[in-house]
Amino acid sequence: MMRATASVLVATWVAACAPAPVGNRSAAEPRPLSESLVPSGYGTLRQDEFTVALRSGALLIKVTPLAERVTRLAAPDTYARLHALAASRSADAERDAGVASPTLFLVSFFSYEPDTRFEPDDLQFLQQGRLHRARAILPVTPGWPSHRLEQQETRSAIYAFDPELDPELPFLVRYANVESDDWTRILPRLQSERAKIRARAG
Repeated sequence: MMRATASVLVATWVAACAPAPVGNRSAAEPRPLSESLVPSGYGTLRQDEFTVALRSGALLIKVTPLAERVTRLAAPDTYARLHALAASRSADAERDAGVASPTLFLVSFFSYEPDTRFEPDDLQFLQQGRLHRARAILPVTPGWPSHRLEQQETRSAIYAFDPELDPELPFLVRYANVESDDWTRILPRLQSERAKIRARAG
């Protein structure tokens, strides 16, 4: 009996001392609120500092996360604008995507040439070996259904993805035959800003 108890204690100690996996956290794993959110109003980042941009022919595509964990790192006016946009469409996004709390991104298409066609469904994300396609697309600007742009024109929409797509983990953005892994380089900037905000807020 004592030998069996000792074996259980050893196994428990080994499990407790084992290092936690790094960089392979499940995207669906819940975080403590104190870890995920910082106070609003203390951020300094411009929107372009946490936006992935990629060029495909005459198109410039910009992808900005709308998750609170990211937008709270923005300067107050930017945070207020993005927060209001996400809040105003979150119920529609849940309804159209068919899932609770989908991961939202603001996506914009800009054209350098006249009469340029864009394909909204060609935008995809790759994270931890899984390909994500939008479950719903909610237009923000007029004229979105035409899928066409004149020169120097921008059209935007909110893209709703599965909640498992985690903006706090690296991901790859693809459109047609181009892709960008800029988010991997943006993440350290977000981590640094998050630490600064906590210091500012005391």
